[in-house]
Amino acid sequence: MSIRGKACIAGIYEHPVRKAPDLSVAQIHAEAARGALEDAGLSPSDVDGYFCAGDAPGLGALSMVEYMGLDVRHMDSTDTGGSSYIIHVAHAAQAIAAGKCNVALVTLGGRPRSEGVSGAKVRNWGPNMPDVPYETPYGPLTLNQYAMVAMRHMHEFGTTSEQLAWIKVAASHHAQHNPHAVLRDVLSVEDVVASPMVADPLHRMDCCVVSDGGGAVIVTRPEIAASLGQPKVAVRGAGEAHKGLNGGRVDMTTSGAARSGAAAFEEAGVKPADIKYASIYDSFTITVLVQLEDLGFCRKGEGGRFVADGGLISGVGRLPFNTDGGGLCNNHPANRGGMTKVIEAVRQLRGEAHPAVQVPGCDLALAQGTGGSLATRHGSATLILERG
Repeated sequence: MSIRGKACIAGIYEHPVRKAPDLSVAQIHAEAARGALEDAGLSPSDVDGYFCAGDAPGLGALSMVEYMGLDVRHMDSTDTGGSSYIIHVAHAAQAIAAGKCNVALVTLGGRPRSEGVSGAKVRNWGPNMPDVPYETPYGPLTLNQYAMVAMRHMHEFGTTSEQLAWIKVAASHHAQHNPHAVLRDVLSVEDVVASPMVADPLHRMDCCVVSDGGGAVIVTRPEIAASLGQPKVAVRGAGEAHKGLNGGRVDMTTSGAARSGAAAFEEAGVKPADIKYASIYDSFTITVLVQLEDLGFCRKGEGGRFVADGGLISGVGRLPFNTDGGGLCNNHPANRGGMTKVIEAVRQLRGEAHPAVQVPGCDLALAQGTGGSLATRHGSATLILERG
């Protein structure tokens, strides 16, 4: 079922908290929900669909619907890590198109900073993931898995640390205008490359921040969105994909974005050159580079040249990206940065981004997310949004 033109984003909210030792995860979800409903001009009683991922406490959607006092007829707790919330916007649009609900609420919340989560620690995936027991003895970390992807990309295509650094530099140029960003200092390529090496070839500044936080999105039928006070932002196309190790036959330089992006562009009826702004999931600088290639913004192996010399800086480069500072500088709530990618894309389409980074005439935007690890198994989701 095509969702093109069948649903709109009517409300958004990004929780400003970056460290929340006194808030529960459920509170962050609920406060984000309230903010998005207020932004849309709706009330909790208008919500008849609810969507969340594994960051929600308890039994996911079942627990959060009870906690927030919602009366819904459709729920979805799909969890694909960092791509979850881009998938949830698409799933909400699908549910609306199918008549399952009229007003869908999507919420995220998490406290990784308060809870001491770090990419430098072995992640406990639990006993039920079939491949993990064969990998755990080797002590895989999020850091060294992404470092393997970066090293392979460098080996195959000649990508350099300086080129990767330009991605962090672009994010920092944007984050300086965001009062809530964890890192607001403008960085140079030299600053990034001079930061400590954490997993060769990745430096500390190649990594995203760790923060608490959350956000929410309201997705509605187009006629409901048109009756509200916010500029109309339509869901034009979406795609989702999985990429795994394929029994060891894996190309680390390619992500699931190659498939999810192709599906989204086909449904939307547009091409990469039509996109005015891109929100790209940025757990590490290499994450951005690989996805840009796989989405078709440049050819495979040419990502380094594409991002160099300010290629991603709003007002300077060919493709403005992550104008809120992204996960590299702004926030990375619940280790699921897809939500904030959608929120900033909507801000750009509404003309509500900071004036210093607002893309003139932004009428078509893309939000892209990954969840899991590029080096092993991950989910990918692509969303194309349109103004008006």
